[in-house]
Amino acid sequence: MELWLIRHALPIRIDGGDAPADPGLAEEGLEQARQLADWWAPHGADIVYASPMRRAQETALPLAAALGVDITTVPDLKEFDSHLSTYIPIEELRADPVAWQAAVEEWLSPEAEEQRQAFRAGVVAAIDQIATDHPGERVAVVCHGGVINAYLSSVISLPGTMFFEPAYTSVSRVISGATHRQLVSLNETPHLGRLVVPATAG
Repeated sequence: MELWLIRHALPIRIDGGDAPADPGLAEEGLEQARQLADWWAPHGADIVYASPMRRAQETALPLAAALGVDITTVPDLKEFDSHLSTYIPIEELRADPVAWQAAVEEWLSPEAEEQRQAFRAGVVAAIDQIATDHPGERVAVVCHGGVINAYLSSVISLPGTMFFEPAYTSVSRVISGATHRQLVSLNETPHLGRLVVPATAG
């Protein structure tokens, strides 16, 4: 079977408040979600799964509608930091050098990596179960950058859990069989009509 692992589109910023922060999509993000559906739905998928978080659900909606299927929600597809009261898109975070440096130090800390290792185990179990439930089918899974990193780092046997920055609405494809999993593509964004440069580059 074939998995499409899709990162959500651009969400709005939430600076504190009642936890957990669960932003919906920005206007640009809504357009990205439409572009995703327009490009990828004609290739066909049998079912759409999504994280319960708003940014994933709103990204999945146009794709599911174009495919004529419902969205199946899986709680274990939530992002690693879904409990936080703040959500700042990485582009905005990087624009503040002090906040960016603090975030990078936290992400790269041994304590954070230890927590992500446990997070990866849950993500891998959830996505592998989806694959097991849909032999011979093509399945779209709309989720988050941390979730995609967690799963793909397992697929290619990396010791760490974070190794790349998925672009908004990027698609990474995996073939999953009874005895192996194979990474087919990483971070595809042809639907956006431009080359995407990661916010962490440079």
